[in-house]
Amino acid sequence: MHLLILGLGYSAGHIADAAQAAGFAITAVRSRAAPGVLTLDSPELPDAIASATHILSSVPPASDGSDPVLAAHGDALARAPAKWIGYLSSTGVYGDAGGAWVDEGAPRQGRRGGRNLADETWEALHPQARVFRLPGIYGPGRSALDRLRAGPVARIDLPGHVFSRIHVDDITGAVLASMHGGPAGIYNIADDLPAPGEAVTAAAARMLGMAPSPLIPLDKANLSPMGRAFYAECRRVANGRMKRQLGYYLKYPDYHSGLAACLEEMQR
Repeated sequence: MHLLILGLGYSAGHIADAAQAAGFAITAVRSRAAPGVLTLDSPELPDAIASATHILSSVPPASDGSDPVLAAHGDALARAPAKWIGYLSSTGVYGDAGGAWVDEGAPRQGRRGGRNLADETWEALHPQARVFRLPGIYGPGRSALDRLRAGPVARIDLPGHVFSRIHVDDITGAVLASMHGGPAGIYNIADDLPAPGEAVTAAAARMLGMAPSPLIPLDKANLSPMGRAFYAECRRVANGRMKRQLGYYLKYPDYHSGLAACLEEMQR
């Protein structure tokens, strides 16, 4: 089994480690050239695409909305003999649902057109394509605990606003479960407890022995345009297809258990 990973970021790096432990040979494509390192421009990459049994892309669309992987190697990927192709997408493709639950049948109406187009194109690219839609990702070194240790974190008072999240170990577990079984298609990989961001921050503060910071209204928070746009969308992401078709059940079904694991890792 040979896994080709296009883009070795936070989530893909965890997947690579777990796949290697499960017996996969790993070839990783990175964004920066270095001796012995493949990039999207490497002349060896078409042969790697043609020989891989499994291919995963975690490369997001560029600022102009184009997908760099598809622009450079879309035709080769569409013809690839791989028995499994995966793409790490985003639940942002659903856009604002007013707090309602969304499953994989909900329309793509997100505000980022490039992400929507990439999601759609990867789904149709290959008979063995799997698109994994991910919400807010957290895990060791990248959690509310780490943000609080780095400095104050604003808790936004926006009643009714919730979002979904997922621990990186559960992304890894679901993707590997897909490699070992389950049909092609779209999968939401999210936890069971959508919740307000301020509740997660408060829980993390208590775990660290800190008093949670006071709530502040959105219009008083010094947020970037991207941060404000985040609060313009509200949805709960359903994960039933992941459980039914991949047979995967979450290691960390809510942020309480996920943050506890991050804290344990932090204290080692």
